[in-house]
Amino acid sequence: MKRPLSALIVDDERLARKDLISLLKAHDQVAVVGEADDVPSAVRAIEKLNPDVIFLDIQMPGDSGFDLLERVDVEARIIFVTAYDEYAIRAFEVNALDYLLKPVHPDRLAKALERLELQEQEPPARTRQLDFDDRLFLLLGRHFKFLKVNSILTVTAAGDYSEVLTSDGTKGLALKSMKEWEARLPPQHFVRIHRSTIINMEAIDRVEEWFNYSFQVFLKGVKEPYVISRRYATRLKDKLG
Repeated sequence: MKRPLSALIVDDERLARKDLISLLKAHDQVAVVGEADDVPSAVRAIEKLNPDVIFLDIQMPGDSGFDLLERVDVEARIIFVTAYDEYAIRAFEVNALDYLLKPVHPDRLAKALERLELQEQEPPARTRQLDFDDRLFLLLGRHFKFLKVNSILTVTAAGDYSEVLTSDGTKGLALKSMKEWEARLPPQHFVRIHRSTIINMEAIDRVEEWFNYSFQVFLKGVKEPYVISRRYATRLKDKLG
């Protein structure tokens, strides 16, 4: 028999934690191994228990659930649980496993757990194309980050990973292929200029001819130019109009 997935519940409300634990008892595929009522206790629990999935409240006294993801290395799947629907649910659906509103309905929890099992068994399904104003909930290195799509300057291949460079100079490795990035990023704003490089067209400062019929693309705020072949330069020219 396959072992159940270990779950940590992070919520400052004791009754909310108890209610969720009660609902989860109906699902053998998940076993609650710990609880936390704030970010510091959640950090300690994650480091000690290394759970498979975290049911994470967003608004808590002091630090938020978002702060937790910035503070500790998290390899678990994240299911947000909150009483507030004004957050960007659409953004969470881009990469987070799920987003549950309190009070959690048993049928809605069951659907979230179905998604959890599917992600454990199969590669992630193809998701929708991103909009320029979307926010990605992205695993960069070993940390989850909220990243504005329009802040991405470049994506470059880095072995099994891809390196993301943002407008504030931040770099991070993501476990996403160049093919996946090209399929997800909005094509009216991003273009592939090399098999290993995708750039944000809004960041282009200038394009200059180079040698052997190639070109150099200079981006705002980036010191070193990127080389682009004539074939890719044609594609860029078509996009720029």
